[in-house]
Amino acid sequence: MRGYLRTAIVLGLTVALMWFFLRSADLAAVWSHIRRARLDLLIATLGGIAVSYVVRVRRWQRLLAPIAQVGFAPAVRATVIGFATTAVLPGRLGEVLRPYLLARRERLSASAVLATIVLERLLDVIAVVLLFGVFLLFFSGDLQQTDPQVLTYLKVGGFVAAVGAGAMLALIVVAAGAPDRVAGVVVQVERVLPQRFGAAAGRFIIRFRAGLGIARQPGRFMRAFAWSFPLWLSISVSVWCVCQAFGIALPPGGSLLLMMLLVLGVAVPTPAGVGGFHAAFQVGVTGFYAAPVDAAVGAALVLHALSFGPMTLLGIVWMARDGLTLRSAVHLASSGGMTNVGDTEPVGVSDPEACGPLS
Repeated sequence: MRGYLRTAIVLGLTVALMWFFLRSADLAAVWSHIRRARLDLLIATLGGIAVSYVVRVRRWQRLLAPIAQVGFAPAVRATVIGFATTAVLPGRLGEVLRPYLLARRERLSASAVLATIVLERLLDVIAVVLLFGVFLLFFSGDLQQTDPQVLTYLKVGGFVAAVGAGAMLALIVVAAGAPDRVAGVVVQVERVLPQRFGAAAGRFIIRFRAGLGIARQPGRFMRAFAWSFPLWLSISVSVWCVCQAFGIALPPGGSLLLMMLLVLGVAVPTPAGVGGFHAAFQVGVTGFYAAPVDAAVGAALVLHALSFGPMTLLGIVWMARDGLTLRSAVHLASSGGMTNVGDTEPVGVSDPEACGPLS
């Protein structure tokens, strides 16, 4: 029952956001803008998105290095399948499925690999906020016609996000470098929970901490963090290219603001960020850069299709080749904690064949 309720809420949210996005658009004019969009710039947009995936995988390899040396091919395969699952199913299940698949292929601790995903998300937040800070320092003069109160809200939101991400990162660094404190937490958890669950939770915490190993190596950690900037700058370039393809006068620096808004948009828990992504893009280019609504709607639809479409199709193909269905993906990603290692079997899964073969 809870699953049906969650699905209904997500569906309602998606419909409401898409209504907001399309409410003022003339669909015939939107189609006309799409047909006239510059193909060379759309190809460049697709290229920037592809680069962002490559850089993301390279960064993940560096975060995984203290656990194991993982090849590019298995890392990219798990990444694409994870993103495809997130794109077609609600609840961001792909964020859990991605480390599980890699752990199962490489015989690693799934809990440790999951910890690298947490680190990855924190690095993303910090990088995006820093790039937004660059926008505020050097490019916010382009927004002279914008309500100052709106800019204030953006600055406060960026500051809060930076503080939150920084606090979480500090907590992770402390946890990674203080095994005695982690051991104390494990003891307390095992005392509070029933024996079976307490032992499983204790193993999860210990192995999760192992995935934070790079946080104990400042030089390597900062090099991994540095990969976040080409990742998000390539996304920023893609945003700028699609705007130029639709004749939207977005200055290069403005793409940093729009990228920040898109990150907020895809934070809405709808499949592939549908609705939230579109509304954030439309509000950004029409509210800050006076873009025509129909051009903004067309550009948002095309940017979303290029950002999610190819990788989703590729992920579904690879899932089919691995014998992994959407149903089994949901089962794997939502099964809860992990067992021993390579703790590649989720707790509660008694029949590995039910999940399909993963060669």
